[in-house]
Amino acid sequence: MLPSTSVNSLSQGNGALNSRDAARHTAGAKRYKYLRRLFRFRQMDFEFAAWQMLYLFTSPQRVYRNFHYRKQTKDQWARDDPAFLVLLSIWLCGHNLRISETVSAFLEPHKSHKTESVSTIGFGFVLDMGFFETIKLLLWVVFIDCVGVGLLISTLMWFISNKYLVKRQSRDYDVEWGYAFDVHLNAFYPLLVILHFIQLFFINHVILTDTFIGYLVGNTLWLVAVGYYIYVTFLGYSALPFLKNTVILLYPFAPLILLYGLSLALGWNFTHMLCSFYKYRVK
Repeated sequence: MLPSTSVNSLSQGNGALNSRDAARHTAGAKRYKYLRRLFRFRQMDFEFAAWQMLYLFTSPQRVYRNFHYRKQTKDQWARDDPAFLVLLSIWLCGHNLRISETVSAFLEPHKSHKTESVSTIGFGFVLDMGFFETIKLLLWVVFIDCVGVGLLISTLMWFISNKYLVKRQSRDYDVEWGYAFDVHLNAFYPLLVILHFIQLFFINHVILTDTFIGYLVGNTLWLVAVGYYIYVTFLGYSALPFLKNTVILLYPFAPLILLYGLSLALGWNFTHMLCSFYKYRVK
């Protein structure tokens, strides 16, 4: 897949990988295979990727059990099929159409009723947000919010897990960078659905009303979304048998709940802040 380090494994019972298998399992070979499949849609298993997206909500443990199966059959923890990333990018683009409408409604409330009826049909042409601003927003969210931030978080988690969480007796094993990126994508998808889809049903008439109910509903959705991100991330690393003390990945729940209570006491509206951020992003 992307830059990763595979776990040392035995081959043919001789205690070492032969030269062909060693070449096949290098990070460069995995990266080449992954990037090559990224442009071959017929080789992607979109049905299986959609199944994973569903189970990330209903039973995320089942998704990580499949990672165990991949390790046993292909000797790598990370995905070798980019279908999940492609579906996630499509989901991001589709729902950012609705986000763009929401941002425009936030900036110009007197036009909200007019644009509401054309939410997903040429919204960039009927709103003040021009075509290039719309494209800029879509590219920013896909390549910065999802992939760019994901690269940073994945690299940080890859370093921390290999530096501090690997069991002493398992020093021959390490966390693949590609697996760390997959864990981020798994955790990011539920957060995306909660904040970029479910929240939009309440955003105009409830959350952005500058009332206690508004920021209670909005900030609660943020609490659930970020909390679910933390939980799915914890499941991802706790699924690796050679890691220890993965429960520390749940510790961010404490400051998260503290920040949530503080936001309600001080009247902070995280969704309002997000809309303001999008305002300056697309202008």
